[in-house]
Amino acid sequence: MDIALLVLGFVLTLVGILGSFLPVLPGPPVSWLGLLLLHLTDAVPDDWWFLGLTAAVAILVFVLDYIVPAMGTKKFGGSKAGMWGTVIGLLVAIFFPILGVFGIVIWPFVGALVGEILNKADNKTALKAAFGSFIGFLTGTFLKFVLAIVFLGLFIAKAWEFRGALFSFS
Repeated sequence: MDIALLVLGFVLTLVGILGSFLPVLPGPPVSWLGLLLLHLTDAVPDDWWFLGLTAAVAILVFVLDYIVPAMGTKKFGGSKAGMWGTVIGLLVAIFFPILGVFGIVIWPFVGALVGEILNKADNKTALKAAFGSFIGFLTGTFLKFVLAIVFLGLFIAKAWEFRGALFSFS
C-alpha cells in the first residue's frame, strides 16, 4: 500500500507542476495532495505541522493567483472596471477553455481591455491596464510553478529520508 501511495503522491506532485500552467488544474493544491499521500504511508511519520504549513502556503498561492492579475491591472493605471474585467476574463478562461493554454493568457488581457473601454478609457490607457493584467498573470504563474517545484523537492527529500522503510518488503 505504501508503494501505491508513494507513486500516486509523486504523480500528483508532477500534475501540480502542470497545473501551474494549465487553468483547469489547481497546481499548488494538487501538489500538496501528493505530500499528504506521502505522509499517509506507514513509513513516513505524520507531521501535521508540516502538512498544515504547506497547505496554508498552497491555499495562499492559489488565492493570490486570482488576485495578482487584478492588482497588476490596477498598478498599470486600470480602473475597477478593468480589474473586474480581468477577473471575468480569468473565469472565462477557466470555465470555457476554448483557446486551451493560450486562453489563460488572452482572456484576462481581453477582459481588462474590454472593462477599460467600457469605462470610457482611451485606447492607450486600456492597453496599459490590459498589459498590467498580463504581467499579473505571469507573476501568478511563476509563484505557482516555484511552489510546485518546492513541493516536489520536499516530496523527494522526505521519500529519500524514509526510503528504507518505504522500500522494505518484509
